[in-house]
Amino acid sequence: MGIIIKNTTVMTVDKDNRILENTNVYIEGNKIVHIGSEYEGFVMDTTIDGKYKLVMPGLINAHTHLGMSLFRNYADDMPLFDWLSKKIWPLEAKLNRKDIYWGSLLSMAEMIETGTTAFCDMYFLMEEVANGMAESGMRGVLTRGIIEEKNDPDKKLNESINLFRDYNNGLNGKIKVMLAPHAIYTNSPDFLRRISNLAKELDIGLHIHLSETKKEVEDSYNQYGKSPIKLSEELGLFENHTLAAHCVHIDDEDIKILLDNNVYPINNPGSNLKLASGFSPVDKMLKKGVKVSLGTDGASSNNNLNMFKEMNLAALINKAINLDALSVSARDAINMATINGAYALNWEDEIGSIEVGKKADLILVDISGSNYYPRHNIESQIAYSSNGKDVNTVIIDGEIIYKNKEFIKLDIERVKHMADLQIRDLIQR
Repeated sequence: MGIIIKNTTVMTVDKDNRILENTNVYIEGNKIVHIGSEYEGFVMDTTIDGKYKLVMPGLINAHTHLGMSLFRNYADDMPLFDWLSKKIWPLEAKLNRKDIYWGSLLSMAEMIETGTTAFCDMYFLMEEVANGMAESGMRGVLTRGIIEEKNDPDKKLNESINLFRDYNNGLNGKIKVMLAPHAIYTNSPDFLRRISNLAKELDIGLHIHLSETKKEVEDSYNQYGKSPIKLSEELGLFENHTLAAHCVHIDDEDIKILLDNNVYPINNPGSNLKLASGFSPVDKMLKKGVKVSLGTDGASSNNNLNMFKEMNLAALINKAINLDALSVSARDAINMATINGAYALNWEDEIGSIEVGKKADLILVDISGSNYYPRHNIESQIAYSSNGKDVNTVIIDGEIIYKNKEFIKLDIERVKHMADLQIRDLIQR
């Protein structure tokens, strides 16, 4: 299938960070084959008018819990551990496959209509998430969250192994599988070593929550005499490709460990604000060369999965906490949501920027609204003035899945209806 996006503006987010005006983007199969004027020999099936649109890489939500969209607005204004233990975990214990399927599909619909094309999900019953991906057309990394069970420690490891064997590289390469120890406080050191060794055996990455709250860090020092990040390094976790969600309460030694081990921290500013977890030193990490990416966390602790909002928060929050207007620029925030996310997901050679040869995972943002005038700086417009609802068209792996603000693959009204039915049923169980 040949797609041409004509007469458009392109934000490449490549090494040159180019803004190309009045140009064309040519897509053949699932790849970008040309950016520029006429492309000789191109067989065109579909033409998209790119006038008053910005083509940019699809956004990458590097840390989320898709099935938790069913809990949106169910338990708000609570401390993290009370929120988890009193509200979330009791309901999660009753979740079934239909809940996960429809909750995940609702999350995917929200991400698509706000410009996200790839994600990293940590939850359970991940086969249902894979089924939702087949229906929605999204790209993603599936990680079965692992909390150690004393009576059956192998149960979740075996589920993760089966997930890897059945789904890794599935959907024409749109699925990756990683291992996901939930945190150091929900898994013993010996069990974390087992997970790390299994990741090495399977040659896959790890996805873990690290240093999210002050309590987590204090407990780690009290129990182990070191930070969660130092402990993780000593346990060998960082010998694997590692995504470290949150990294809020970290010091200079922690940052050096992250940098030295090529760990990919994921900033979740909306969730961290809502749960009063604190402020991650994003600016310091970026200046040290750490590739920080962005995630929304789940829709129960953020209440939306809009990565444009996260870009905006990442840029604004860091300026305020550092009392430095130069902290986390618009370009930094955009990189965090695109190419840095691709690095985190170990997909940087295929997605995260608009380049010839890369997969056609891109979005068209309608920049005709009043919030985009006057036209001084397109990067600033995206980071400070845009809204996820400005997304007009979404292409993933060369397939148009959302066009002119309408879903092509999904029956969105059915998705919303079924998700609503499932949570009402879940609460009554």
